[in-house]
Amino acid sequence: MKHRILLIDLCIIVLGALLFVTGIGGVRLFDWDEINFAESAREMILTGDWFNVQINFESFWEKPPLFIWMQALSMKVFGIGEFAARFPNAVMGIITLLTLFHIGYKTEDTRFGILWAGLYAISFLPFFYFKSGIIDPWFNYFIFLGIYFFSRYTDEGAAGLRTRHAALSGLFTGLAVLTKGPVGFLIFALTFFVWLVVFRKFRLDFKWKDVAVYVAMLALAGGAWFIALAASGHTEVIKDFIDYQIRLFETKDAGHGGFLLYHFVILLFGVTPASFLALSSLKRKPLQGEEDSRTAGLFRWMMTSLWVVLILFTIVRTKIVHYSSFCYFPITFLGAWAAARMMDGKIKFSWWHRALLIATAAFYGIVLTGLTLFDHFKHLIVPLVDDPFAISCMEASSEWKGFEPFVGLILIACTVWFCIRFNKNRKTSDFIPLAAGNLLFAMTAILCAVPEVEKYSQASAVDFYIERQGEDCYVQPAYFKSYAQYFYTGRQPENTCEDFEWLSKGPLDKPCYFVVKDIPEHVERFKEDAPDAEFLYRRSGFQFFVRKEPSGGNEAEPDDGNKAEVE
Repeated sequence: MKHRILLIDLCIIVLGALLFVTGIGGVRLFDWDEINFAESAREMILTGDWFNVQINFESFWEKPPLFIWMQALSMKVFGIGEFAARFPNAVMGIITLLTLFHIGYKTEDTRFGILWAGLYAISFLPFFYFKSGIIDPWFNYFIFLGIYFFSRYTDEGAAGLRTRHAALSGLFTGLAVLTKGPVGFLIFALTFFVWLVVFRKFRLDFKWKDVAVYVAMLALAGGAWFIALAASGHTEVIKDFIDYQIRLFETKDAGHGGFLLYHFVILLFGVTPASFLALSSLKRKPLQGEEDSRTAGLFRWMMTSLWVVLILFTIVRTKIVHYSSFCYFPITFLGAWAAARMMDGKIKFSWWHRALLIATAAFYGIVLTGLTLFDHFKHLIVPLVDDPFAISCMEASSEWKGFEPFVGLILIACTVWFCIRFNKNRKTSDFIPLAAGNLLFAMTAILCAVPEVEKYSQASAVDFYIERQGEDCYVQPAYFKSYAQYFYTGRQPENTCEDFEWLSKGPLDKPCYFVVKDIPEHVERFKEDAPDAEFLYRRSGFQFFVRKEPSGGNEAEPDDGNKAEVE
């Protein structure tokens, strides 16, 4: 058995490396989040200041530093670029699959561990997140382990390890706080509270020694950086950080609003096929007959954490897809649980499971095919679009390889094949065609579709920024927020001015390039604000201008105290 487990571990590592590392440097980072974190890591390397997180060489108080440190170390090894920015999450993909397999194996059996890790790997959104450069894969992993080890603390079968489990729960919850802030502890605390009310009726057997150990590890891992900030006199960073966390709950921050059931829809259709299988776990008395098993204990914690996060981020007015990404853990757990019970004949693999899986595969296949044909029928769409920026972006042209529509057909065929075979056989091996179809589709989307889609969004602006690398100049987006100009120009500390009034009208000491969205109102406004700016060109969504320093040079410099980011 030990050799079999080692062989499975080796297979997970090899397959994980092939799936998650391949192609991560072939697509440019996307505004805002990916570029935001990568730029902070770049500035950390450039300044040598590993204590303060910075953007545009000023303190950036929205995120703690743990993930930025990982990216900076990666950039030290691989060089500054997309591959290094995304490599930490590729590593986390492998770690996550290994963790889920071992927890599943210890909780139930080898089959369950393979099902859990496998469903996590082949579900669309979890797969894409491991090929990104955002914080959430590490953040969610730490929260998950904080909850998991606390569930082990409450397991009467592990009474001799309670102090150890309390320490590990506190440690990983603290690491979640150090990765993204106090919302990491909030998710744990709310999950614990709801579990305590619903399943234990406020009865919890604990020792104060274990409470002290948990709090000590939580404070050590999660509070050390904040304490160091306060000790070094940076209390304003802590205040701004807390204000930002509060604002996320009260406002649609950065324009990221959404309808009430936003996260329910995203998770249902984004974490397929696990999400559709997991629906069977919502039936009445799903644990009938196994109430006292270790699986049942973890089931309750996963179900509780799923609903806590869903309700929490339904209340939060800011709607961003990765806010509910922690739910990938409980959804894939519940999907694996349901799949195992289907194999054992305890749950029926119903017609509606098959209908949802096939319909969703058909939808994704049609979308991919539609993208490849977009250039051929976009002239029919343009008259229906009211947004001038979107119309201008559509002027870009894509270059497809030609095989992409067949990948959509393969996805549909593999899904149909799975539904037929699994309905008859109910074996773990029946998931192989489903996994093959999903992973082929996901890899095609990453390697082929995403670079082409980028041409219709940020490509022309990023190309312009890259052309400015090594040039002593200012680069300023006008009337919109972006981090791309920092990372892709390789901005240096001497070029940080963002005083738009001075850059557009003042006596410059070096050229200033402006990027304006190709919206008539914005362009006209810019021409009024910067009447002597020279038009360079327009390209798919943007217009580009330059103001040059007065002839003969000018020593005037901007007032750094008046820096203001124009949004």
